[in-house]
Amino acid sequence: MIQCRECEHYNKGLRGTSHLTCDPFENIKEQHCLIKWQLIKLDLLVQAQEKMQTMYDRLAPLQEKMFRHLEREIDDAEEADEWKRADGDEEDDSDAF
Repeated sequence: MIQCRECEHYNKGLRGTSHLTCDPFENIKEQHCLIKWQLIKLDLLVQAQEKMQTMYDRLAPLQEKMFRHLEREIDDAEEADEWKRADGDEEDDSDAF
């Protein structure tokens, strides 16, 4: 099995990170390369999910404030329109007698 650091598609990053330029559809050399490539992509997916969760955690308090504000606005609008329903109910009751 060839090691990634011995492969021509391996590049050493500035901070000591590894960068692989291999493409599973074109230039995979061994079967193990595909498995390593999948693990790398899975790790990138997990990192992206963690960053997104961090952003959602930061937005959660703002969303709660916005929901409370909207609920107050809706309650105020319903309270302001209550006089319309109250007049309509009285008219319906007078027709019943």
